[in-house]
Amino acid sequence: MNVIETVGLCKNYGEDVGIKNINLEIRKGEVFGFIGPNGAGKSTFIRTLLGLLIPTSGTANLFGQNIDIKPENLRKKIGYLPSEVNYYDGMSSRELLEYHAGFYDHIEQGKIETLGELFELDLNRKIEELSFGNKKKCAIIQSVLHKPELLILDEPTSGLDPLMQNRFFELLEQENKNGTTIFFSSHILAEIQRMCSRAAIIRKGEISAVEDIQSLLEKQMKKARFVFTAQKELAFIEGVQNPIWTNNKLTFDYIGPVKDLIKWMNDLDLKDAVLEEPDLETIFMNYYQ
Repeated sequence: MNVIETVGLCKNYGEDVGIKNINLEIRKGEVFGFIGPNGAGKSTFIRTLLGLLIPTSGTANLFGQNIDIKPENLRKKIGYLPSEVNYYDGMSSRELLEYHAGFYDHIEQGKIETLGELFELDLNRKIEELSFGNKKKCAIIQSVLHKPELLILDEPTSGLDPLMQNRFFELLEQENKNGTTIFFSSHILAEIQRMCSRAAIIRKGEISAVEDIQSLLEKQMKKARFVFTAQKELAFIEGVQNPIWTNNKLTFDYIGPVKDLIKWMNDLDLKDAVLEEPDLETIFMNYYQ
């Protein structure tokens, strides 16, 4: 079953395009990444999917149900962590989370305390006294408190230090083991690589590709560094991209059959050579170029 399914989903702001013809299918129990730089349309897609923005055209279904039909029932199944957090300043984190818990029937007693300890959040401090990072911790707790079937995260780690980021990822991994589907939107590729099994790449409001993360990393692409006795003129073979000379060292990306690269290397007077697997960021940038 698809937990998220969109067909031709579009959202325009007057003449400006927010998202265009988004077609996605996200399976139950999946951790799905949504990759793109700031301004690519990630937040617009999420807000349209949640019914916070009215789509210009196209359809969106959550749990097989159109988002316009009884959206209040759908929202009980969803946890949402926005990129920017705004709360009532005069409340404490505890008051806010207890208020949130009052909308649901199955909140475990003591879960607020447990999660507060996990993220080292002082639940009794007023929200107006909290740093951005501590407000983000409160929002994380709020998003998972009611055991959502679908967790939608928009740039979730901004404001968190590395220790809290690691605890957050461990929490997500446990939630996913318990059956929660996770939609993880970020411009930080290392996070997508760690958490997700598949990802969509969005550019200027449109999906450029939907790929398995492992397949992306296993593509016939290499990062190369050649060392010569001196810089020289070379006839590059097809597939060499972004060649950069630094004194007698040549670095480049290569896309193509490895046997062709090795054959070319045999014809060069090399002092040393290093071939490495690309990281997700290099592959991602190749899509954008």
